Amino acid sequence: TSVLLLFPCRSKDLSELMKEATKEVHEQAENTPFMRNFQKGQVSLHEFKLVTASLYFIYSALEEEIERNKDNPVYAPVYFPAELHRKAALEEDLEYFYGSNWRAEIPCPEATQKYVERLHYVGKNQPELLVAHAYTRYLGDLSGGQVLKKIAQKALQLPATGEGLAFFTFDGVSNATKFKQLYRSRMNALEMDLATKKRVLEEAKKAFLLNIQVFEALQELVSKGQENGRTVQPKAELRTRNVNKSHEQGPAPGQESKNTNRRPTDMMPITRLVRWILALSFLATTVALGLFAM
Repeated sequence: TSVLLLFPCRSKDLSELMKEATKEVHEQAENTPFMRNFQKGQVSLHEFKLVTASLYFIYSALEEEIERNKDNPVYAPVYFPAELHRKAALEEDLEYFYGSNWRAEIPCPEATQKYVERLHYVGKNQPELLVAHAYTRYLGDLSGGQVLKKIAQKALQLPATGEGLAFFTFDGVSNATKFKQLYRSRMNALEMDLATKKRVLEEAKKAFLLNIQVFEALQELVSKGQENGRTVQPKAELRTRNVNKSHEQGPAPGQESKNTNRRPTDMMPITRLVRWILALSFLATTVALGLFAM
């Protein structure tokens, strides 16, 4: 509310207002010790897999509602499916990490489900707020997500060819800076009255809170050593996957057991995982907020 008093909605572009409205939480996320630890590459595969799974549920809901409203004037100007949509990329990553049966393997914590339900509610009942979620997620992934990609690739010893990191690869965007400028200009051109702008800003802050709650829930999962209701036995070291042509084409019938054996394993004991899931949570928040530093 104080932000709105200092920067009246009538005189500011929506993207600038959103930057100001979320400035405080951005600074908090940037200055956490957990963030600094993660930037040193201290992250486990188990954490990364859980995050990827929750992102799949979130983006599936977000993109379902975007498709529902792609012709609605309150969203149509910022409809960029070829450039931005992440569901297919996340499916690719999850198959790499979990194997061909990944849909039955991945967990959906209650906090993730809460985020999903909010996205569906907004898409069906208040589609004018959908831009807050899309802008926060997509432009954050396009900005800060590139930092996370490099850290994860090195820390988890993922293949240089990009397996497990499709989520961070935007093949449809040749110049991220120019695309973000285009996106902001389209968003700023959306017709909104003062009351609607205020609700969009509140929804953007709500999106960040939902995101933080998701990672708090994942922290709890890791601290209990569980994944999808089953106890996880972390390994002492991370075994990297040997990438070959047959894997790139997907597992052949009857090869599931081999794929399971080749799947990357966790590299940290549970007691340390608790610390690094917090690091990951704050990094993921900064990924979502990374666009504001650009």
